[in-house]
Amino acid sequence: MKTLYEKNQLTFALVWIVVYCVLQSLANPLNKAIGVEYAASAGFCILQALALFAFIRKNGLLKRYGLCKSPVPARRFLCYLPLVVLASGNLWNGAALHYAPAETVCRIVCMLCVGFLEEVIFRGLLFVAIARDNVKSAVIISSVTFGIGHIINLFNGSGMDLVSNLCQIVFAIAVGFLLVTIFYRGGSLIPCILAHSAINTLGTFANDASLPTETRLLHLGILIVIAVAYTLILTRTLPEAEAGHSHAPASGGGHPAGAHSEGIHRRADGGGATQRGTDEPRLAQTGAGHVRPPVPGGAEHRLLSHQLCPLRRNALLHRL
Repeated sequence: MKTLYEKNQLTFALVWIVVYCVLQSLANPLNKAIGVEYAASAGFCILQALALFAFIRKNGLLKRYGLCKSPVPARRFLCYLPLVVLASGNLWNGAALHYAPAETVCRIVCMLCVGFLEEVIFRGLLFVAIARDNVKSAVIISSVTFGIGHIINLFNGSGMDLVSNLCQIVFAIAVGFLLVTIFYRGGSLIPCILAHSAINTLGTFANDASLPTETRLLHLGILIVIAVAYTLILTRTLPEAEAGHSHAPASGGGHPAGAHSEGIHRRADGGGATQRGTDEPRLAQTGAGHVRPPVPGGAEHRLLSHQLCPLRRNALLHRL
């Protein structure tokens, strides 16, 4: 993994997306063979999450991919209250138990790991790799790719119908733009991981199967409006990053570890001078930390992927 990462970070991100999609699709028939829903899905997710976290930690990339505390005060993000509202959406019609105890546990474990994996892969690896050249393109590509990726739920045996899947895609794109904004302007992926995991996990207990389609669509529409409004507020009130440049070879596509780069910097407090970057650590320098604010692109800015586990036919937004 280290060699691929050093050679081309974008390719590294795409490989992780493909592996994630393939393993989660393979898990569906294995779940049925085992006789416990989400058993194989949870197992694959745990292994992937551990492998990805170990790689990031070993190579001193925790801050680069937002696995750290944000230097921006929570009050600047309205204390993340809109994220709490979005996460609670699955419980607006009450809660219910739909699965046997073993299935419930496997599902919860799977959903928690999915929140971590999808955020780190899409908002972390993919966004940061593209943002080195164009932040605006990185925001759009990482968000739209994350949302459209949910179309696989039509073909992976989840039982989701077309209307529900389209609604899920639209919701995922809206939330994708929100979470990448939080990462880009706040420097931490932790709020995104927590919100994503909460939305997916609470979907386990959603009690909306009896709701008419019109009500569920209205419910979904409200959540989308909240996500869009919150994104616009953050975009207008938080300081914007300063686009920098990298000295990495243009043909490489990736950012070789150890190459000097000037990234995209943001003032954490909304005022004062921005800070210039310092050399990025080589992958071999494990545990090395960055001394500048987290930024996307070739520097340290940190900034949902599709959920491939089986979905109930009437679910519109239980998982991202």
